[in-house]
Amino acid sequence: MADSGPAGGAALAAPAPGPGGGGPGPRVYFQSPPGAAGEGPGGADDEGPVRRQGKVTVKYDRKELRKRLNLEEWILEQLTRLYDCQEEEIPELEIDVDELLDMESDDTRAARVKELLVDCYKPTEAFISGLLDKIRGMQKLSTPQKK
Repeated sequence: MADSGPAGGAALAAPAPGPGGGGPGPRVYFQSPPGAAGEGPGGADDEGPVRRQGKVTVKYDRKELRKRLNLEEWILEQLTRLYDCQEEEIPELEIDVDELLDMESDDTRAARVKELLVDCYKPTEAFISGLLDKIRGMQKLSTPQKK
């Protein structure tokens, strides 16, 4: 049997219009698996898959997530310039912002990033200082470990 996707996969949809929208955020709908209620004779076959509304809890502050996303886009843009290539061609490296935030000083952060960019032939100082400026004041997104 061919599987067209994960059963019960989630898809983001626009907020419900009008009164009774149930809150300000986007709604998540879960697609019913084949053979579920609403499909088959007299069901909703002609209207496409049946969708039922689900709830999602947001663990992180949206503002922090937006900052992180903007930072990651900036990092990608800078790396494509440093390596003089397309995003897909950037050498395999991972700049872990949470790891950098855990470090004690900007000097150790700079040393770590310089270590990651060891095979970059262009000067990296401007990128490193820009990155350190951008992460200053950011919060970690990973959940803190209890000691």
